[in-house]
Amino acid sequence: MAMRRALHFVFKVGDRTKTATFYRDVLGMKILRHEEFEEGCKATCNGPYDGKWSKTMVGFGPEDDHFVAELTYNYGVGEYQLGNDFLGLTLQSSQAVSNAKRLGWPLTEVGEALYLTQAPGGYPFYLVDKEQPPHDPVQKVCLGVSNLQSSTHYWTTLLGMKVMDKNEEKKTVLMGFTDTQCKLELRDISGTVDHGTAFGRIAFSCPREQLPDLEALMKKENQKILTPLVSLDTPGKATVEVVILADPDSHEICFVGDEAFRQLSMVDPKGNELLDKAMAEDKSDEWFAKHNKQKAAA
Repeated sequence: MAMRRALHFVFKVGDRTKTATFYRDVLGMKILRHEEFEEGCKATCNGPYDGKWSKTMVGFGPEDDHFVAELTYNYGVGEYQLGNDFLGLTLQSSQAVSNAKRLGWPLTEVGEALYLTQAPGGYPFYLVDKEQPPHDPVQKVCLGVSNLQSSTHYWTTLLGMKVMDKNEEKKTVLMGFTDTQCKLELRDISGTVDHGTAFGRIAFSCPREQLPDLEALMKKENQKILTPLVSLDTPGKATVEVVILADPDSHEICFVGDEAFRQLSMVDPKGNELLDKAMAEDKSDEWFAKHNKQKAAA
């Protein structure tokens, strides 16, 4: 299981311009690549929408050794309803804290050298006010669960993660595939998990040969498979194979074949330029204003 890697978390964004400001100027992440699509993804990467959308990968470094964010933007959707499923992404960067203060981005001190802020759309981010490490500053992603014991069983026994830490008082379990990767924290919310319409997705890679076995295991254990093993094409880039699962609380989990994904996820030096060009050419806000309409709220 040490060959499995944590890759990214998928966020649906309604305001691409404000979102780009947050990730680039506040957090200090880089645009790793940007892609535009004319129709919805076969594995519903952009949610249950079949129109034009874009995908922007942002992070502190290449996805080979950094956990990054995948920002999906559906051209006709202006906002999404948050649930209680995504409880935060934690990263260590005093530079991000000082950037937020300088830009007037709201910060709330919630612990010693720990600040809470929000990405556009309301997604919570925790900033550790310590020097950014030379390796990946992203420490963990926290998801809400309704039954910590059954969720821990799913992620460890079926998906192969190992438990790194447990906190009975906070009702949390911290786990990961290796010590050096971004961790997954599960927190018992003592109630039903609501995914809203903003529901995200967490992605991992594994050797391509493990994908059929993973799918077979989930079938054998009567677990949810949202998208059976499928090939996804990105024009001009590598074709990857994925299987999309759902845990006991319906958190979406993508496993992708590692070999092809390493080719697909190579940093595009034109990523920043492509995102800026797409934002400049996006006249959807003006169109809706001109016709006295509002973008859809998902």
